[in-house]
Amino acid sequence: MSPLAAQPARRVAVLGGARVPFARSDGPYATASNQEMLTAALDALVERHGLQEPGAVGEFVAGAVLKHSRDFNLARETVLGSALDPRTPAYDIQQACGTGLQAVIAAANKIALGQTESAVAGGADTASDAPLGVNDRLRRILLEARRAKTAGARLKALARIRPGHLVPDIPRNAEPRTGLSMGEHAAVTARAWGITREDQDALAAASHQRLAAAYERGFFQDLVVPFRGLARDQNLRPGSTVEKLAALRPVFGLDAPDPTMTAGNSTPLTDGAATVLLASEEWARARGVEPLAYLTAYETAAVDFVGGDVAGGEDGLLMAPAYAVPRMLERAGLGMGDFDLVEIHEAFASQVLATLAAWEKRGLEPVDRARLNVAGSSLATGHPFAATGARIVATLATLLAEREGPGRGLISVCAAGGQGVTAILERT
Repeated sequence: MSPLAAQPARRVAVLGGARVPFARSDGPYATASNQEMLTAALDALVERHGLQEPGAVGEFVAGAVLKHSRDFNLARETVLGSALDPRTPAYDIQQACGTGLQAVIAAANKIALGQTESAVAGGADTASDAPLGVNDRLRRILLEARRAKTAGARLKALARIRPGHLVPDIPRNAEPRTGLSMGEHAAVTARAWGITREDQDALAAASHQRLAAAYERGFFQDLVVPFRGLARDQNLRPGSTVEKLAALRPVFGLDAPDPTMTAGNSTPLTDGAATVLLASEEWARARGVEPLAYLTAYETAAVDFVGGDVAGGEDGLLMAPAYAVPRMLERAGLGMGDFDLVEIHEAFASQVLATLAAWEKRGLEPVDRARLNVAGSSLATGHPFAATGARIVATLATLLAEREGPGRGLISVCAAGGQGVTAILERT
C-alpha cells in the first residue's frame, strides 16, 4: 500500500463564499466578461477572508460553459487580475451546469488528500457575451487558403467565399445529439411524470418569495457583493404569486397538448459569477476561522437521454440526480429524513418536481418542502451555468451555520448532457 493510500482523508471545511448579484442576460452585465465577473467575486472573497498574503490559497479552480477562445486559461487569468497572490496556481474545469460544484469537489479532493491546505473554487458565465463562431464553410475556406503554397492558390480558395459564408455560427441552447433545447427536454420529462402547471408555478413563486425574504433579513450580506449597479439578483420578483405566474403563456412543449412550462417557472438566461473558500481544519484553526460546514460526500451520475427510457421519464436529460443521490445516500448510510436542508438546482420547476418524484419511486422518503431551497434558488436567483454550484455550496453552508447546532444538507445539481452532480454538507 502506498503512503498516500494509507493516509486517512481529512475533513474539508467550507469557510465562506462570495458572488456578484446575478443579472438577466443582455442587461447590466451585457459588456462584462467572464473574467471580469469572476475577478469581482474572487476579490470580494479575498478581502472578506484576508487572503492577500503570499501563499494564502493553495490553488484556484473555476470554469465557464460559454467561453471565448480568450478564456482558454480563465482561472489563471482571473488570479493574475485579482488581489490573490499571483503565484497561486489555477486551472479550469467544465461540466456544463455542474461546473461550479465539480470545481468545489476537485479542490476538496486535494485538501482531503493533504495535497493542499486551502483552495478557492467557483465559476462564471455570461449568456450576454456568448462567443460567435465563424461559419463552418468559411472556416474551411480560410484554412485551405492558409495551407496554400502559392499566392494564386490562396486567391483561388478565397474567391469561393460567398455572402452566405459570412453568417456567424450562433450558439444554440440545444443538445447536439437530439437538437432539442434543455427546456424541450424538460417538457418531455414533465409529461412523463405528470407534473402539473399549478405545482410548477407554486414552486416558482416560493423560490421568489423565499429569496426576497432572505435578502430582507440580511442573509446575503456576507455572500453577495454589489457589481455594476446591482446589489440584488436582478431576476428576483418579490411579488411573485401563483396567480400572476398562471397568466403566463407556455413556451416549451408546445408540440403536445396542454403544455405547462412558462418563462415564469423556467430559469432565465443569466450572467454572473460565484466563489467559495475551502480549507483543511488545521488551516482554519490556525487562522481562527470557524467552519460554516464540512463537505462530506459527493456523487456524480449520467443518463442515456438519447437511447434510454426518455418517454417514460427515467432517462430524461435532467434526471441524473435521481440516480446519483440514492447511490450517495446508500454509501453514506443516510436517508432523506437525515437532512435538515435540501438544495435542488431549479433549472426548471418541472425538473425539481420530477426529481422529487423519482427519489420517492426509488424508495427515498419524501422531501419536506419546508426544508427545500429555503433561501430561494435558481428560478428566482438566475442560473449563470458554471456559477450555480458555488452559489449553492456557499448558501447551504451559511444556512447550516446559522442554525447554531449540528445539521446536514443535501445538494443536487442537474446538468446538460444528461449528467448530475450531488454532494452532502454537514455541520457538527
